[in-house]
Amino acid sequence: MTAAQYLKMLDEKLGVSGNEKDIQELIKKLFSQFCDTVEIDGIGNVIGRRKGTNNTAPSIMIEAHMDELGLMVSRITDKGSLNFITIGGFDPKVLPGTEVTVHGKEKLFGVIGAKPPHLVNDRSKASKIGELCVDIGYSKEETEKLVSVGDMITINTNYTELSNKIVAARCIDDRGGLAAILRTLEILKDEKIENEIICVATVQEELGLRGARVAASHIMPGCAIAIDVCHGESDDVRDDAFPCGNGPVVTVGPNLHTKFTKMMLNQAKKNSIDIQLEACSGDTGTDAWEIQTAACGVPTALISIPVRYMHSNYEVASTDDIEATAKIIAFTIKELKDGECLCF
Repeated sequence: MTAAQYLKMLDEKLGVSGNEKDIQELIKKLFSQFCDTVEIDGIGNVIGRRKGTNNTAPSIMIEAHMDELGLMVSRITDKGSLNFITIGGFDPKVLPGTEVTVHGKEKLFGVIGAKPPHLVNDRSKASKIGELCVDIGYSKEETEKLVSVGDMITINTNYTELSNKIVAARCIDDRGGLAAILRTLEILKDEKIENEIICVATVQEELGLRGARVAASHIMPGCAIAIDVCHGESDDVRDDAFPCGNGPVVTVGPNLHTKFTKMMLNQAKKNSIDIQLEACSGDTGTDAWEIQTAACGVPTALISIPVRYMHSNYEVASTDDIEATAKIIAFTIKELKDGECLCF
């Protein structure tokens, strides 16, 4: 399958942080095509293991998070509408007018309403989360029969192909990373690899990198590659952003292992794969931050897919960047040798 096909399939499944069951089951099924064993750990991470040809060779973990942003019902108003809180970093500016699904006793269609601009005294100020509500059309009495505080609310968006291999989808962050993992496994399917490959789809990244912390501490891999997204250039975003379609972004800095990162960069150059470079002096804000310091320390690299309009109703990226990410990782895994020292 292509990177685009994997992304579409993954994007169609729901997985709000802390409620990843739907996407979890799909990933387990997809990992099973390429891995010798697949398990789900206590926090909900999906872990697939593909045995290496040499039992003494260090394992390599490739990781991306499966969870996405969402909303949660916090109160039923006297009018039957739903107040909500955000799960993850939604920008309130993008929510008014959004179509949603409320996951109560049954799935309910709704829209996020806001005060009409005619009635707003200061139009320069965005609505706050507490001022917004989901309108499902029912009275309070009818709503209370179907909806409870704590029910999930998800955004209704569809995977859409634009042009020039650019796509728009609900949660390319980080289903794009998961698509890259699956393409990596597919590329390496018939290759003899000395190292055990451990592919991990983690939960609750959007709530503080929780799944990665648990997975890396439990697995204790010999080295790890985290896949995430970074800001893509758009008309109004140019600083600290990277063009979509010009290749994935490899990060350098103290959160990442120098030698391992250079190995990835060398493989990209050797195989004529376009990459972009990002310098980060501290916390990368990705699962790499937790993986690096797990157990006794894990040599960690980070590769990111540029995404425009991150944490909005539609994220936009290039499927070529996802494919290039997979190829760089596959070539890097093939380059690893038994007992190769990745210590500083």
